[in-house]
Amino acid sequence: MKIAIIADPFIPVPPENYGGIERIIDFLVRGLIAKGHQVLLVANEDSNIDVPLLKFPKQHIGVLNHIKNMRTIAKLHSFQPDVIHSFGRLAYLLPFAYSKIPKVMSYQREPTVKQIINAQKIFRQNTLSFTGCSEYISKQIMPYAKSTAIHNGVETFKYDFVSAVHQNAPLVFLGRIEPIKGTHIAIAIAEKTGKELVIAGNIPPAYQTYFDEEIKPKLSDQIKYVGAVNDKQKKLLLGNAIAFLMPIKWNEPFGIVMAEAMACGTPVIAFNRGSVPEVVNHGLNGFRCNTVAEMVELVGKVNLLSREAVRKDFEERFSAEVIINQYLNLYKQLTTK
Repeated sequence: MKIAIIADPFIPVPPENYGGIERIIDFLVRGLIAKGHQVLLVANEDSNIDVPLLKFPKQHIGVLNHIKNMRTIAKLHSFQPDVIHSFGRLAYLLPFAYSKIPKVMSYQREPTVKQIINAQKIFRQNTLSFTGCSEYISKQIMPYAKSTAIHNGVETFKYDFVSAVHQNAPLVFLGRIEPIKGTHIAIAIAEKTGKELVIAGNIPPAYQTYFDEEIKPKLSDQIKYVGAVNDKQKKLLLGNAIAFLMPIKWNEPFGIVMAEAMACGTPVIAFNRGSVPEVVNHGLNGFRCNTVAEMVELVGKVNLLSREAVRKDFEERFSAEVIINQYLNLYKQLTTK
């Protein structure tokens, strides 16, 4: 097949540091090429991937630049794709609204229902499909349009499986340092359990005060902040942890870091919100709970879980190969109607 994939224009594919969606696009493109398909990518001008690339203009903000982006996407006509897949905006598919070419819009965050309803009126009938990065997201689309849940994942070879860690191994929190991610709650868990906690992640400028007032005063020999981490540091951090804490205060659409932790064999202990119920298999790859008290109790039970089982579950559900095949199966379904 000839497959056109559209990314957002802001971050290169693959990303240097932050960029979860761009990492998925990167392994999807390479995986499709390895399976013998032709792929054309529309992405940031600094993208470095061995496929034909349509580069978005350097400036991305504002109406005029949005129009330029759309003109770039319209150049896909000459590629004559069998399917067009956008991980960016739904609007990026508009140049092909009346085309018979099957189009897929993938949502990695909460969908805007009004846009989906309007798209159903504008696009050629039965040519537009949707995916959500979880059942939680996909079910929000399904009342208005066809949607398939395809989870996010990571490449297995990038994460070393750690079969055992010391009973005094630390807990880990990895994510943006902001209230909805629950960094302060992870600290409370560490304090109540007496476990060491390693905190890693970037501090968004808007939440510097949150870090300064609620996180920094708690740092000690027991609770450490190591800043943002690269891929090498990340796998060491996750692999050497007794558990990954995800005490979220919002409905996380997926949370790729859960898959990353499980790739290392590290169980996930998470609050039961958003996609967590479908990702965390309670008692197999981690635990789900609703309160701080429950999470404290579950930290004491994490040694009962098999790290081999955690890794196996990851391989079966969240490895890149699984995700690539799921998208490829969707493309085949859409092009054989």
